Amino acid sequence: MTGSPKDVVEAAFRHYRAQDRAAAVLLYADDFTFTSPQDDHIDKAAFFARCFPTADRMAEQRLLHVTPADDELVLVHYEYELAEGGRYRNVEAITVRDGLIREVQVFFGGGV
Repeated sequence: MTGSPKDVVEAAFRHYRAQDRAAAVLLYADDFTFTSPQDDHIDKAAFFARCFPTADRMAEQRLLHVTPADDELVLVHYEYELAEGGRYRNVEAITVRDGLIREVQVFFGGGV
């Protein structure tokens, strides 16, 4: 994808919510890693198998802040409501290099 790292990150979130895997997979580097309190440096295949198909558990997701920290790092603060109830906020630190997402680190927040 052409565009700024912020554009790439926003597109990735749109594709996730729409569950458009074909479009999303093109935004991630082959050597991509994903880390969260539940996942420790999983690769691209594991991310798309385990994490990507989870959008249906949310009733809503809103990006509150999408902030470039430097030329490659974008910080995303978002809020989501689970379909079963409960509203939460998380932060993700996303590294984008050469138009591809290389790394995502998720920091879970508490209930809102």
